[in-house]
Amino acid sequence: MTLGSSVDGRRARGDVTRRLAARTAAEIATTHGLDSISVGSLAAATGLSKSGILTVFGSREAIQVAAVAEARRIYRETVIVPAWGNEPGKPRLRALLDSWIAYLRDGVFPGGCFISATSVEYGHREGPVAAAVRKLKREWLDLLEAEFVQAGSADPASDAFTIDALLNAGNVRRELFGDDAELDWARTLALTIVG
Repeated sequence: MTLGSSVDGRRARGDVTRRLAARTAAEIATTHGLDSISVGSLAAATGLSKSGILTVFGSREAIQVAAVAEARRIYRETVIVPAWGNEPGKPRLRALLDSWIAYLRDGVFPGGCFISATSVEYGHREGPVAAAVRKLKREWLDLLEAEFVQAGSADPASDAFTIDALLNAGNVRRELFGDDAELDWARTLALTIVG
């Protein structure tokens, strides 16, 4: 074995550890919060060693930031990409609503929407984790607002706010009451805003 292949093998193992730990941390965040993530609990949940996790991330905060980045990747892949082939404006907004509902129905995260779960937890905080959560939420709101601009909305920012509020309410009520009908209600109300 050459030195290069040994380094490549470590890098590949590190990448596997990073992906598994970040994904598991994002899942934990939706049910117990980002603050509940520790190296020990993550090791127990993944079967990875504590030293392996710390070698890859270096700190608990780095794990939390990686969880947000992984949630962003998943959100783009499951909510935004499926809708992106639709015409901008109302067709894309309707498709975004449908893919967002599917994201929750499919149980992508065990605690519902990652953005909803972490936004409240980190709303009044500062630091890299809070900044990552804020950036993720801002990207979603900016996307909705841009699509409302394309749709010819008289008040795109207000319409984006309303859609986001309805979807968040649907997520919270579904998590509280365990009823997918809450998602249908949120979608129906949101469609009245889209038009």
